[in-house]
Amino acid sequence: MLNIFGFYKFINITKLKKHKQDLQLFMVNNDVKGALIIAKEGINGTISGKKIATRLFEKKILKQFNFKDFDSRNNSLCKFQPFHKAKVKIKKEVVPFGLNLDKKNKKKNIYVEPDQWNELIKKKHTLLIDARKPFEHKVGTFNGASNPNVKNFRDFPKYLSKVKKSQPVAMFCTGGIRCEKASVYLKNNGFKNVYQLKGGILGYLEKIKKEKSLWKGECYVFDNRISLKHKLKQGTHSMCGGCRTPVSALNIKSKKYEAGVSCLNCYDKLTRDQIERFRMRQKQINLAKQQGKSHIFKKVFS
Repeated sequence: MLNIFGFYKFINITKLKKHKQDLQLFMVNNDVKGALIIAKEGINGTISGKKIATRLFEKKILKQFNFKDFDSRNNSLCKFQPFHKAKVKIKKEVVPFGLNLDKKNKKKNIYVEPDQWNELIKKKHTLLIDARKPFEHKVGTFNGASNPNVKNFRDFPKYLSKVKKSQPVAMFCTGGIRCEKASVYLKNNGFKNVYQLKGGILGYLEKIKKEKSLWKGECYVFDNRISLKHKLKQGTHSMCGGCRTPVSALNIKSKKYEAGVSCLNCYDKLTRDQIERFRMRQKQINLAKQQGKSHIFKKVFS
């Protein structure tokens, strides 16, 4: 079993290129894979590897950037390696929003622990906002949640501008990082009662028992596990080979679904040339599996 460790920390970082090289080298040397983003405002990532290797990497980050603990963290187990490579990228922001966080403006945020979240979102006048993208929202969400229906997180403020400032707002996202910025944005624009789920959906699914949960469906994740259930166990969704959107176990039964080729979302949009290319790619994937080799699945939909 491999350990999956997701985390983020808002902290001032300098010498980004040096840190990138150092982190990348450690990951390669210790067979740790995953995706990391570092920016002047902090670090965000999910890594996978043997437990001892991910623990060493965790300690390395804490020591290298000189802080005691992450703003958010979650751990889960997986039977296979959900990442193909070890990637460390330098970005302007750890999550794009057009707003940089620091210790001063982050103090404005009000966090709600998973065991107190149910009580908050049950309140009649609370506006519950799912701060993720539409396709993530479709895989699973909380009862009564509204979705901004924006493809780019930078467009999120346009949706927030329509929300009544007098209404209590409770927000959630996958790990919590998008809500960090959205909460500050709302506070800066006159909203008085803004709350965010501490640790995000993953923190909630990790700590709250299924029988007490208000979560419906599964949580989409950006790696080859595709989706997670309570206790962060792997979900039932697959990834469409045509449009790279998650496909539920029910939709797999559709006549429009073909493994590695199409699903209900893209079946009527694909050209004959695309279908032939996708089928050829799927043959290569199947052959690689038979030979015990890995095959990197790349997006080729256009």
